[in-house]
Amino acid sequence: MDTQNTNVDIRAINEKIEKESAFVDLLHLEMNKVIVGQKHMLERLLIGLLGNGHILLEGVPGLAKTLAINTLSKAVKGSFSRVQFTPDLLPADVIGTMIYNMKENDFSIKKGPIFANFVLADEINRAPAKVQSALLEAMQEHQVTIGDTTFKLPEPFLVLATQNPIEQEGTYPLPEAQVDRFMLKTVIDYPKMDDEQMIMRHNLN
Repeated sequence: MDTQNTNVDIRAINEKIEKESAFVDLLHLEMNKVIVGQKHMLERLLIGLLGNGHILLEGVPGLAKTLAINTLSKAVKGSFSRVQFTPDLLPADVIGTMIYNMKENDFSIKKGPIFANFVLADEINRAPAKVQSALLEAMQEHQVTIGDTTFKLPEPFLVLATQNPIEQEGTYPLPEAQVDRFMLKTVIDYPKMDDEQMIMRHNLN
């Protein structure tokens, strides 16, 4: 075995890894400018971005879930849309619908907020199952069907959903088919005491 060639190969691999991962370090830096602490959550969001997989974040309100997702979309200069899931939300409010045009006596298609690189499904478990299921085709196939027409979604396409713990009043359990579409589910805890003190100092300044 040629030890010298092996050392060269390992060195070349390490250099390539360092070069290719430089933009990840840059994303970390940009997100840490806005988010204090929550290292575990930020790492999971970056894993979702690199693995092209959807992420489900669970935690009580006020833990910077929405802010972190919005910050990530800005850091990579991707299009961003937010859907606030509520009990009265309709599937058409998510994927889009067909609207009758009286002037042309025809139907036109109005695309919904699903047509973005980063889609924030905020408090996804506050909407009934039929609305949650409207995301299924989009998450699996990266396309949606409105009427008789199928539309491809922009790439990359990531659904980053937040949900409150199931014991919270006014929430619905996610269907198993929906949960299966997420690559990762991450439970977000309260910041550590040092991080909370830093947040207070930032707010006071």
